[in-house]
Amino acid sequence: METRILEHYLQFGTYTNPGLYLDVLRRDLPDDVRQIGLRVRKSLIHRTTLAAGNTGTNADLKYGDMTLVPWYRQPEDDVLATAAAMLAELYRRDERGLVLDREPANKLVVTCRFAAILMASILKSKGIPVRVRSGNAAYWGNRDEPDECSADHWINQYWDREQGRWVTIDVDGSLGLTHIDPYDIPEKRFDFPAPTWLSIRSGAVDPQRFKYANGTRGAIVVLWALFYDFHSLMNSEIIYLHRPACGTQKRFADLTEVELEQIDSLARLMLDPDGNYDKLNEIWNTSREFRLLKGGLL
Repeated sequence: METRILEHYLQFGTYTNPGLYLDVLRRDLPDDVRQIGLRVRKSLIHRTTLAAGNTGTNADLKYGDMTLVPWYRQPEDDVLATAAAMLAELYRRDERGLVLDREPANKLVVTCRFAAILMASILKSKGIPVRVRSGNAAYWGNRDEPDECSADHWINQYWDREQGRWVTIDVDGSLGLTHIDPYDIPEKRFDFPAPTWLSIRSGAVDPQRFKYANGTRGAIVVLWALFYDFHSLMNSEIIYLHRPACGTQKRFADLTEVELEQIDSLARLMLDPDGNYDKLNEIWNTSREFRLLKGGLL
């Protein structure tokens, strides 16, 4: 792997920058990736877990007793968009920081994107090249075969210098996955959006297999993940509400074949983001269509 590419994934972006907590993360947290991941996961409650309470995947209370979470606590995705914001709130609620025995009342209620951003922030602070990735996951449950539905999901990849490879990890799902190692997800078990998009475009894959958290299914779900993933590869892990204009629901149905081919070209480059690093950077620095976003107040 080229040094300049690894240096790129050591850089903080707007969302992964830990701010004034950089030295604290370096000093107070372990260096082992699994131990860091456990501390991150023990600091968070997924919004679906809070909604379900002490049932289903939390029947054993591995995520904490949801009855101890204040009744007024709502999902905080829209409030704590950056690692610096999450860290500030974690230390405000418990000055010990990312500890394993954090009380449920003091955990953050956020989704997978935020677990991945917080993990990336810590690993970068530790000098470990890491990137956030967006796509779809079909490996939930205890089966060896993928589920019929592949849900939108965000994970990480970090560079293992000894093995000389990117290791795919799922911190958000780490306490629930039992049939695969969440700290070394096998190849092709996570549906990265570039090959998925191209497979849908060629007719090889049913787009209805892919589902977004709001219930939306189809090719547009994979398109969203493609843009999230592209921006994340550029160290800009955009929030759920932000997408390029061609990825909005209003525009998607009216995309021309020329526009679709432009997206196909981006996806083909993203099949090998390291080998096509320079070309992806050129698109990032020149393409208004894929760089400028819509959504929220944009």
